[in-house]
Amino acid sequence: MTAHAARAVLAARASRAERLGVYGGSFDPVHRAHLWVARTAQQAFALDHVAWIPAARPPHKPGVELAAGADRLAMLELALDGEPAWSTWSVELERDGPSYTVDTLRELARVRGHARGLHLILGGDNLALFPRWREVGALLELAQPIVVARRAAARAALDELRASLAPPAFARLEAGFLDVEPVDLSATELRARIAAGADVSADLPPGVAAHIRARGLYRAKPGERR
Repeated sequence: MTAHAARAVLAARASRAERLGVYGGSFDPVHRAHLWVARTAQQAFALDHVAWIPAARPPHKPGVELAAGADRLAMLELALDGEPAWSTWSVELERDGPSYTVDTLRELARVRGHARGLHLILGGDNLALFPRWREVGALLELAQPIVVARRAAARAALDELRASLAPPAFARLEAGFLDVEPVDLSATELRARIAAGADVSADLPPGVAAHIRARGLYRAKPGERR
């Protein structure tokens, strides 16, 4: 087994957790808003553990060039260092094709031997695209969503989901709303600032900025205007 494949093994604490948070995304790069979302969800729903799962190819971002999966995983591991109730799981980086959350939840249930206690953590940007995710109804049967966003900002997505989901599934989604003001920070903004030569270390977990510098990530390409 290679070192990379070894990281695809679900952490023992995640496997044993009665209430497990599942937090997926590109994490390109992981930043302080991601940490805030995870902590907010964990505290509100008394989660025993949160598994952070970097996507290989997010289906809702076709054609978008991401940093290498190994770099995004390394940055996550730096960000989560010293947080025993958080761990990474690289299962989507090992899978061919797009990263569908419903497939990951099914794999997680298989590895744990049951689907009890799964909680899917969603930020407001995730919810806007949620109606177009694969098998949303099945996804909501597998996991209780936790939506860390302002309800007013998600009104359009909620209206679309109300019309397309069975009432019990929609009620499950509504029950997961925290209705909080999000941290105003995006990975897109950070990548642009890094490419422009700005110091963004205050918006990144310890060690992540150094990794970005050492690897030359997100630099403007020759001839690219900023």
